[in-house]
This record gives sequence, structure tokens and C-alpha cells, in this order.
Amino acid sequence: MTGKKKQTSTKEHPSQQFQAPDAILQGVPLKDLMGHDLIRLIAESFNGIMRAFDQQKFERTASDGLEALELSQRARQIGLAVAEQLPQSFAEACPLLLASFGPELTRTEGNGLATFFYLPHSHVIMERGLADFENGMRANYELTRRFTAEFSIRPFLTKYPDQSLKLLKSWTEDPNAHVRRLVSEGTRPRLPWAGRLREFQQNPQRMLPLLDLLKDDPELYVRRSVANHLADILKDHPDVIYEICERWLKEITKKSTPPETAKTRKWMIRHAVRLPAKKGDARALEIREKA
Repeated sequence: MTGKKKQTSTKEHPSQQFQAPDAILQGVPLKDLMGHDLIRLIAESFNGIMRAFDQQKFERTASDGLEALELSQRARQIGLAVAEQLPQSFAEACPLLLASFGPELTRTEGNGLATFFYLPHSHVIMERGLADFENGMRANYELTRRFTAEFSIRPFLTKYPDQSLKLLKSWTEDPNAHVRRLVSEGTRPRLPWAGRLREFQQNPQRMLPLLDLLKDDPELYVRRSVANHLADILKDHPDVIYEICERWLKEITKKSTPPETAKTRKWMIRHAVRLPAKKGDARALEIREKA
């Protein structure tokens, strides 16, 4: 039976040894991140906590035909090779997966591409965690503190919309900015590189209460996500977003509004309507003028 063993080494976690550029480099495919060095380091992270981890089998399965695959395909193949080594029950697999994780991010900006170490782990959560809402969302919570769970959380929003939104509401008050951002970013109906969330795209009213809770978040990292989420909705429901922007602007005309809150709220609203304003949309231009 697969078991967990205590790590006694004090050396750097394998995720911290992953070498990656600070940004996408011209002429260097992003898929190259999902290479043999990454596979070896992921193997080391699991070999340190699982007695029955078969490193040779994992590396062989994860590497099979890798060169012919694109970024997401590579990450999924590596993730499935991880899942093959874990217990069938995600309730048993989840603690092992989380124990393999390295340190949390200490910044919201400037983390570079090294966090892509965890892209295969997001596929483990999507493939295996979806059958277990509680543990699957626990894994998403821990993942986003190290990389992002904006992709792996989307199947949960589709399968468990009510449970997910209830949990995400509590996450709007989480002390970790990466968790708060996930509430907005992971639920964007038109998130780049991801499939559409059709239910939320058709009915944005489901997410708007959570965005309202995040609109004055102390972190620009979170507020920018809220603005981008509003911009997503605006493409399908412009009147809904224009009305929200006007209401949010009206709220900060009160004398009791702190100047910094008014300033950051105005930036967020200008950012949300920037694209239609560039195209000369009269209402977007009027909102930006007010902000």
C-alpha cells in the first residue's frame, strides 16, 4: 500500500530548483518548460514522501513521446503519470499530493515562469480530484498559493456551481492574496487559455456578488483580476457592467469614502471599460471621464 514517509532532508525543495526564465522568451516555446528536468524534479518531490513511489516508471511514463506534444498535452501526460502513482481514492491521494508541494509564493508579482513547475499538478486535480469536491477544492486552495488554480478550479465550477460559489465567498476574506484573486480569476467566463464557463457567461449575476466583495481589495493583483473579469462580462452583457461601474462610482462620492479607496476604485473601473472605450463606445468613454 502506498504510504507517506517523513522528509528529513533540509535541502531546497525540487520546485525551488526548477530553472525557468522570468518571462516568455522570443523563439523559446513555452512547452519546453515541460521537459525532462521538470519530470526529474517532480519525481524527486514525490520520492521524498512516498515509500512506494516508482521513480523509474514515473519518468518513463511521463517522458513517453513528450517531444511531439504541446504545452497542455505535456503537462497532462506528466500529471497522469503522477496520478498513476497515487492511491485511487482522492481522499487518500490528496494528502500525498499536497505533501509533495514546496513553499508558498511570497510575492504577487515577479514570480516568473518557475511556478509552471505545478502545471502538471493542476491536471492531477482536474483528472482525479473532481470526484471529491471537498478534497479537490482543498487541493485547488493549496495549489493557488504556489502557482494558480484558475484552470483546475473550472471543472468544479461546472460540476458543483452552488457548492463552489459558497466556498469561494469565504475565500474572498482569505488573508492570502493568491486565494482571493482565484475567486475572481478562476471564475472569469472568458479566461484566456481556458474553456468558457457557459453558465456564468450566460448569467453573470451569479458571480457579481463575489466581485463586489473584492472590488476594493488591498492588493492591485486582486483588483486587476476583478477589472478583467468585468471586461469579460462586458463583451456579452455591456449594459450590466456599465450599470455596475456607474453604481460603484456613485458609491465613492460619499464624504466617508477614504481617498485611497476612491482612487483605486476609479482605476479598476477605467481598466474594466478600456477596450470598448478605445473603440469609441460612448458609454464607456463617459464612465472613464467620470473616473
